[in-house]
Amino acid sequence: MSPVRRCSRTACGRPAVATLTYVYADSTAVLGPLATYAEPHCYDLCAEHSERLTAPRGWEVVRLLDSSAPARPSGDDLEALANAVREAARPRGRAAGAGGGGGGRGADPMEVARRGHLRVLRSPDN
Repeated sequence: MSPVRRCSRTACGRPAVATLTYVYADSTAVLGPLATYAEPHCYDLCAEHSERLTAPRGWEVVRLLDSSAPARPSGDDLEALANAVREAARPRGRAAGAGGGGGGRGADPMEVARRGHLRVLRSPDN
């Protein structure tokens, strides 16, 4: 018997790097770092199978981070970054409102509205 634990997936002989456990009462699959010893009701998975893991419909997958692995940005991180970029691009003098031709910086009489770097202009016929 090999001292290296192998992936539990059929026909996969790669070394295991993560352990999968099911919590049936909570409809949750928990994927964490490789357990210190093999449990009878847990599944050891290789890197490829642990990354591609999906749960049945209605179940939640909880991925516990391995403290030695570098953290990847999540969807929430990317959304927060996008919101910060939008906020930084927003003009500073727009506190009076976006609907009026008010006293913004260098107000153009042809300008009706502004959103970010885009402007809506009056028709020259009016």
